Amino acid sequence: MNTTQKVKVGVVGCGNISGIYLETMKKFPNLETVACADLIIGRARAQAAKYGIPKAYGSADELLADPAIEIVANLTIPRAHALVGLAALKAGKSVYTEKPLAITRPDGAAMVKLAKKKKLRVGGAPDTFLGAGFQTCRKLIEDGRIGAPVAATAFMLCHGHESWHPDPDFYYQVGGGPMFDMGPYYLTALVSLMGPVKRITGSARITFPKRLITSKPKKGTVIKVNTPTHIAGVMDFASGAIGTIVTSFDVWAAQVPRIEIYGTEGSISCPDPNTFGGPVKLFRADKPDAGWAEIPLTHKYDKNSRGLGLADMARGIRLGGPHRASGDLTYHVLDIMHAFHDASRTGKHVDIASTCDKPAPMAAGLPEYALTE
Repeated sequence: MNTTQKVKVGVVGCGNISGIYLETMKKFPNLETVACADLIIGRARAQAAKYGIPKAYGSADELLADPAIEIVANLTIPRAHALVGLAALKAGKSVYTEKPLAITRPDGAAMVKLAKKKKLRVGGAPDTFLGAGFQTCRKLIEDGRIGAPVAATAFMLCHGHESWHPDPDFYYQVGGGPMFDMGPYYLTALVSLMGPVKRITGSARITFPKRLITSKPKKGTVIKVNTPTHIAGVMDFASGAIGTIVTSFDVWAAQVPRIEIYGTEGSISCPDPNTFGGPVKLFRADKPDAGWAEIPLTHKYDKNSRGLGLADMARGIRLGGPHRASGDLTYHVLDIMHAFHDASRTGKHVDIASTCDKPAPMAAGLPEYALTE
């Protein structure tokens, strides 16, 4: 294997999220975007022209037939993630998928299984946990700055998307809701810091059965809500720590932390897991009068760097070793999200069948965009 040759990437889905991926991917010397595809061919051609991509296709099938492509960046809508991902793997290509990995557990598991069978790679967003903010939190924990982690809390509270999103209906259907929309950011961050989850329980409800769209172009349209919009869960981590998470589209306003980690000797206030930067704050039990101290970020990637996880996958393909935003991690998060809904429906604790290794920390000393570790 040529360890210096760039890994060639094809992007499927040229909507809004594709721009930051294409911008970031240009900065990594181990990546080369050689094609993009979208059902609306004009969007593919526009992104190809803007980012200097040689080929633009009007379907995923055309892109998957391109023998040069090694990784497919699957930036389609969630309900197409498994369809495109499985097709890419069957075509002999590794696949990196926007969150979530799939809508259903069977589809997600099928992607991970097929990738392992064909000796390909699967992984996906979010990769925000690889950014400067959460890597700094990881270092604080591993350096013993809060002692042994005891517990964690995570809150994502808002009043939904119908007041600003141009087409918010999906967020209120199966596969949407606050847990599947934003849960991947929070759960991936927690697993990256605390390790895998072994058991959960939870409660979920639909507070407003109908939603009125007040944003254009669908202002005045009524949405029927078909998925829980307020979910509260408790997680037992394999390490013994206990986590609490609340995700909601039913809250008008709140004053709560995004994520906090509590240890035997202190606490960490973590940044928004939908971002790559800080702030990171530390409270030490042996210095209570000092209060919360902001900690300088110890790692690179403090700006929006979506595509970092894909570049790390390409590093693994060329140099060997696991990639961090892995299929096992993304499936574990999918499994946990479903389990919260299952627990609420059945009134029971749910044992999590899946697991994953805690992703390796990022190296602190490497120059930005030089992934060689």
